[in-house]
Amino acid sequence: MSLKYLYIFCLVLFISACSEVKNQVPLAQVGDKLLFLEDVKKVIPGRLSESDSSIWVDDFIKKWVQKELMILNAEANLTHAQKDVSQEVEDYRNSLLIYRYKKALMEQKMDTTITNEQINAYYKGHINEFVLKNDIVKAIYLKTPLEVANPETIKSLSMDEDPQKLEELDEYCIRYAKAYDRFDNKWVEVNQLLEQIPEEIDNLERFLRRNKFIESEDTDYYYFICIRDFRFKGENAPVEFVSSAIKNILLNQRKISFLKKIEADVYQEGMESNKFRLYNIQN
Repeated sequence: MSLKYLYIFCLVLFISACSEVKNQVPLAQVGDKLLFLEDVKKVIPGRLSESDSSIWVDDFIKKWVQKELMILNAEANLTHAQKDVSQEVEDYRNSLLIYRYKKALMEQKMDTTITNEQINAYYKGHINEFVLKNDIVKAIYLKTPLEVANPETIKSLSMDEDPQKLEELDEYCIRYAKAYDRFDNKWVEVNQLLEQIPEEIDNLERFLRRNKFIESEDTDYYYFICIRDFRFKGENAPVEFVSSAIKNILLNQRKISFLKKIEADVYQEGMESNKFRLYNIQN
C-alpha cells in the first residue's frame, strides 16, 4: 500500500473519533467529481482489522476511480440518444413501486398459515415427487468416555418408548456424554451420524435391516447410535422429512394466486371508478 493511502487511512481513523467534521477532505478526483473522506467513512466495515481496513480503503478508492473514469468516457463517447436513460429510469422506478406495493399488501393481507392437513393433502397428491436422494434415519447418538461408558444401560434406555426411560437417558448423557443428540422424533441423513464415529459400514442397507445399534470405540471414547427407524435412497420420503419443502411450495402457490388477484382487483376497481378509458381505433 502506498504511503499516500496509508496516510489517508490513518486520517480516516482519526476523524472517525471526532464528533464533528467541519471540512470535507478530498481523497480522489476524476473530472469534476470528488471522493471525500466522509464518503469512505460511511461505508468502511467496522469489523475489519487495521491492516485489512487499509487494504479495503485502497481498493475502494481504486474502484471509485475506475467507475468514474468509465462514466467520464461514456459521457464523452456516447451520442445524446444513447445517453438518454430517462425511459429506463422511469421503467425501473415504476417496477420498484409496484413491487413494494405488492409486497406491502402481501405482508398485510396474505394468509401465511399452512396447516398439517394441507401439507398432508399435498403430499398424498404428489407422493411420487418426493423420492429420497439419501438414506435417512431416526436415531439417538452419543459419544462417551470409555471409563464411564455403560453400553447395556445405554442400549436399554435408548430403545425404550417410555418417556421416563428417555429422561433417564438424558440425565445419563448430561452427566457423562461428550456429545449427545436425539433424533428419535425427526429424520436426519444417516451420513451425518456416521461421520461422527470411527466405524465404517460397507453395506449400510443390509446392516440397518439386521441391526438396531451401531457401536464403535477408539482409545478414548465409546460411540453409540440407536436406530429407531430408517428409510433408504429411492424410497418415498416420509411426509415429516419434506414438510418444510411442501410448506414452501404451498406458500409460493398462494403468493402467485394472491398477486394475480391483486392485479385483477385493481383493474376491476379502476373500471368501476372510471379511472381509465379504452378507445376503439378504427382501421
